[in-house]
Amino acid sequence: MDLTELDAVGGFFALRADPSGGGGAPLARLYAGETAPLSTRIDTVAARLGAGERRVAASVAHLGFAARLWSIALGSAALHGEIPDLDPARLHWAPERSAPDDLWLTGSRSLSATAVTLREAVQYGHLVPFADALRQDTPVSRQLLWGNAGSALAGAVRMLADWARRGGRTSVGERAAALAAELLSHPDLAGTVRGPAMRRSTCCLYYRVPGGGLCGDCVFDRPPRRTPQ
Repeated sequence: MDLTELDAVGGFFALRADPSGGGGAPLARLYAGETAPLSTRIDTVAARLGAGERRVAASVAHLGFAARLWSIALGSAALHGEIPDLDPARLHWAPERSAPDDLWLTGSRSLSATAVTLREAVQYGHLVPFADALRQDTPVSRQLLWGNAGSALAGAVRMLADWARRGGRTSVGERAAALAAELLSHPDLAGTVRGPAMRRSTCCLYYRVPGGGLCGDCVFDRPPRRTPQ
C-alpha cells in the first residue's frame, strides 16, 4: 500500500515506513509498562503550551495521539480500502519530537478496511493501553479520554471530507463517514460527539491553557470560569 497519498491530506495522516524504527521506540514497550516516554511527551506538551496543570497537558497529548492513529487508519481505509498493520510492536513513536506525533512503521503488512479491523487496530490496539499508561502518570478521567477519542475520530472525518471535496473525490469522504459512524456506535465512543457537526459532549480542558480558548467542537459555548486546582 502506498502511504504517500496520505501526506496530501495533512500532517496528522502522514505515516513513514522505516525498517529501522526511525529512532523511536515501539509502542509495545509503553503498553508493557515502560511509561517514561509518555511522561516525556506530557512534559513536552506542557512546556510548549505553558500549561501549569499536568492533567491539561496529558489530555492534549492524548488528543493529539488519538488524532494521529484515527487519521492514519481512517485515511488509509477511505483512500485504499485497506489499512497498514499498526501492531504496537511495529509502530514506533518519538515522544520528544514535534506535533503532530512522529510515528514510523516497520514492515508493510496491510489489513482489510472494515470498522471491525479499525476498531481492533486503533481502539483496542492503541487507545485502550495508551489511556491506561497515561493514567499511571496523570489522573485524567476515562470519560474525558473517550471524549478525546471520539473528537479525534470526528476531526479525521471532517479533514478527509474537506480534502476529498476539494479534489472532487467525494466518495472518499463518504467512505470515511460510513466507517466512523460504525466506530462511534461502540459503547465507549457512543455519545462522545453529537449532531451533524459532531460536536463533542465533554471538554478536553484546552480552555485552561493560558490564552487557549475553546476548540472548534467544544461542548462549551464560552470558556467556563476557572477554579483553582
